[in-house]
Amino acid sequence: MVNKSLVFRFPKYEKGIEQLNRETAILEAIHNRLKLPTPYPRYQSFEPREVGMVFTGYHLIEGTHLWKQDFLKIENEETVSQLAAQLVSFLVELHATPLESISGLGQKQVKTPQEEIGELFKNIQTKLYPFMRKDAQDQVSHRFESFLNDDLQVIPTLIHGDFGCSNILWNPQENRISGIIDFGGAGIGDPAYDLAGILSSYGEDFFNRCIALYPNGKEIAQRVHFYRSTFALQEALHGLDNNDAEAFENGIQAYR
Repeated sequence: MVNKSLVFRFPKYEKGIEQLNRETAILEAIHNRLKLPTPYPRYQSFEPREVGMVFTGYHLIEGTHLWKQDFLKIENEETVSQLAAQLVSFLVELHATPLESISGLGQKQVKTPQEEIGELFKNIQTKLYPFMRKDAQDQVSHRFESFLNDDLQVIPTLIHGDFGCSNILWNPQENRISGIIDFGGAGIGDPAYDLAGILSSYGEDFFNRCIALYPNGKEIAQRVHFYRSTFALQEALHGLDNNDAEAFENGIQAYR
């Protein structure tokens, strides 16, 4: 952070350089396409491609995180409706971004939801099942197998990939969303995944309000609930793969 007005990001690992490069291309492609502010990498350097030398920088987006505890304090129905409308409008615009407008993000990289979930399921079975109760294993297997055996008709779009309260900023004085940040997980995927972030962050009632506004929302609601059910297990996997004991415990505790 520089002068409380500029944010600079430096990848710590080589893998992070490729991720930041992809994120930068996405942020450039969506700039001026969306009504809500998003980070714009005005300053950037990818040469030499070395840790400590690669960076991007953007002007700080004003606002505070719309945490669940703050959201639940909002009693004005009109304000809640306005927040839902803002978030859904953002997702509709984001999901409509032409994929060909994003440099280096070709259709060849796209995996179907079944392929991605199939890989996730294998990792959960291999790495997490040894830590889980037998009945929890059976429940998870049933959910995943039902999803994988379903005849899904999904049109992949650009998605945020981590559309939750930690990346949604708002202005509490004006009761409006002020920006969306952290596109590190953005890419091509199932738009239902972003709505699962809303469900996870703000609960069923607010999600129902949002899904009613999203085009063909009822058709994707079942997928949204499935994706939501995988979040804790994904956190446990992340913790296991990255030696993060706290993340692992947070994700696995309900399944022990």
